[in-house]
Amino acid sequence: MPSKTMRGAGIHAAAFRPEGREIVTELIRKAVEAPRACAWVSLSDSGIPTLLSVGACPPGNEGAAALPAVYPEWLGDRAFAAAHGARFNYVAGEMARGIATPKMVTAAARAGCVGFYGSAGLPLSEIKSGVAEIKSALGPEARNWGANLIHSPQEPGQEKAVIDLFLAEGVSRVSASAFMRLTADVVRYTALGLSRAADGTIRRANHVFAKVSRAEVAEAFMAPAPEKMLQQLVAAGEITAAQADLAAQVPVAADITAESDSGGHTDNRPAAPLFSSLAAARARIAARFSLPESSIRIGLAGGIATPQSVAAAFQMGAAYVLTGSINQSAVESGLALSGRKLLAKAGPADVAMTPAADMFEQGVQVQVLKRGTLFAMRGKKFHAFYRSGASYETLPAEDRRWIDDVLGEPFEAAWQATRTYIQRVNPAEAARADADGNKRLALVARRYLFMGAQWAREGQADRTADYQIWCGPAMGAFNEWVAGSFLEPVEARTVRQIALNLMEGAARITRAGQLRAIGLTVPAELFSFRPVAFE
Repeated sequence: MPSKTMRGAGIHAAAFRPEGREIVTELIRKAVEAPRACAWVSLSDSGIPTLLSVGACPPGNEGAAALPAVYPEWLGDRAFAAAHGARFNYVAGEMARGIATPKMVTAAARAGCVGFYGSAGLPLSEIKSGVAEIKSALGPEARNWGANLIHSPQEPGQEKAVIDLFLAEGVSRVSASAFMRLTADVVRYTALGLSRAADGTIRRANHVFAKVSRAEVAEAFMAPAPEKMLQQLVAAGEITAAQADLAAQVPVAADITAESDSGGHTDNRPAAPLFSSLAAARARIAARFSLPESSIRIGLAGGIATPQSVAAAFQMGAAYVLTGSINQSAVESGLALSGRKLLAKAGPADVAMTPAADMFEQGVQVQVLKRGTLFAMRGKKFHAFYRSGASYETLPAEDRRWIDDVLGEPFEAAWQATRTYIQRVNPAEAARADADGNKRLALVARRYLFMGAQWAREGQADRTADYQIWCGPAMGAFNEWVAGSFLEPVEARTVRQIALNLMEGAARITRAGQLRAIGLTVPAELFSFRPVAFE
């Protein structure tokens, strides 16, 4: 029987003949397109690899090495999928104001992903109704879904009310977004779900996913809850002393979502530096509190829109990936068809930053769709008026006419509608605005920014220029990827097809990377994947 070295050298030499190159290239293509099959490789004396076959090991090559299969289900941290009852380490992220609808959550969960309901910014009654719809559709045993909790500094008591609702309705997974610091209500939610198992380990019934874009914020969620905060919760009767003791031993959030350049609230952070920064933060926190690093999983969001970006995220070490903007164009989205069609035309550069409705005065910005709307420009102009210290009454007549025109009604009418709402949710702020024209201007501007998202949800035709559609550059990359495929029309875009294509494509690109990493020459086109319709 020929030696392994001779076999390898002989087959490799064939690759230099024209017909040999064709055989090898076709084998490599087969290995990439069938990632669930083993690929068999031999080495020459000099270590040069040769791909022998895909599937079964060819006879007479018992000494060949097997390149293991790559399954989409194996990408990421298998502990994540196990913890949340999912098939894939893939999250369909929460898009606020109901853009991530109960139907979207249900579709994502049934596809084997984790889905989050975009409950932020919705009335409590609507949140309760949406949660009930999800529970009814998925059944009591489903664990791979949750809802959104957004930091609400402008509405005292809102976070507590939402957490109370989640606890009452049995929502066991919460994605906390836009938080700049850890709050007592998040800690309370975590602590109330902790218990000691028979083997002594600490079990979680309530899971917090902390969406962050800065290490200093991430560290607060990675660490156990502060002792002072726990003591205050115990003193207030919100948690028991036993729950406080357990909360002092585990991270507040076991799942940290690194939010890079994304739609909505974003710091526009590049994905690779952000992920590396949070990984370093995890190591620091684990050492400081004597925690295993594996107790803190880091997922990646922002820019996740193509198989290449999914594969790259997992290659960096992401436990899971989270998609957002691209699902907003799906049929299950809460965005009106007119808004989804605008998204489907976007390129990577068709986005802009503009003031956020919920943190307008602080200068916090959100990333939105620019193409087809004037919303970003108008939001920036409102903020410039506010920053100048002006009130509506002190502005030049031309600027007052512009404001009335954008609002679609006289400023005074807009203020009265705004005041009615603010008086109900934050009376102290309404009182300040009564005495401060600059504050009145800010609150009316916040209402306009808020309504932009509402008009987009409703598809109000005469307000298309004022649509606020949260969107990152990933949307444009997705559109370029699906161009000419069955996923190009918005009517064909479903959460399931998007997820399955991204994960399948990532598996194939990962296999191509495996082959390249062992020294084989892999054609560049095999690092791409065209969408296919899954049954």
